Amino acid sequence: MRRFRIGMGLAMLLISLIGLWTFAPPAAKACSCVAPGTPAEHFERADAVFAGTVSEVKQNAQGYITKRVLFEVESTWKGVDETKVVIATGGGGGDCGFDFKEGEQYLVYASNSKMYGDEEQLVSIICDRTASLGAATADLDFLGEGRPPATKVDFEGVSTDSTPRLAVFGVVGIVLAAIFLYFVWNRRKAGK
Repeated sequence: MRRFRIGMGLAMLLISLIGLWTFAPPAAKACSCVAPGTPAEHFERADAVFAGTVSEVKQNAQGYITKRVLFEVESTWKGVDETKVVIATGGGGGDCGFDFKEGEQYLVYASNSKMYGDEEQLVSIICDRTASLGAATADLDFLGEGRPPATKVDFEGVSTDSTPRLAVFGVVGIVLAAIFLYFVWNRRKAGK
């Protein structure tokens, strides 16, 4: 009986730790940007510069990249030649994420980054010169007329969501552990 209680206690501790590890929010980090540079400096640093309309904003479950933003590209100056592109950003509130709104037009400066995962992706944050198209007159004066994207792409049926698989595995693990404990508990009750 004593071994059973110790085993149950250890199983409950293990389930609790798995739950905390799986569902704990990422550590908070504050965003700090260097003083804004000129359009020429940001253009030089950026891997992609384009103007487009946000057609979809998807929230991710966790991680630093908490939003994926799908753009319909209207003009491009650098790094993007497709009619649609997905940009990653944070959720805001200290993680440097840009607050993109569906249906609005933006001039986007983005950089390729592997910082937030294994695959390289375009990332735009508030430290870039990304701005609503109406507020980007100095940048548009510097950039001049962009060109339309040459490659038509169709993201129909492709989700911009990238919910980490770890959370799914964590939930499955907790459910399996709960089922196991249920059967052990019923077996113990039947043995009385």
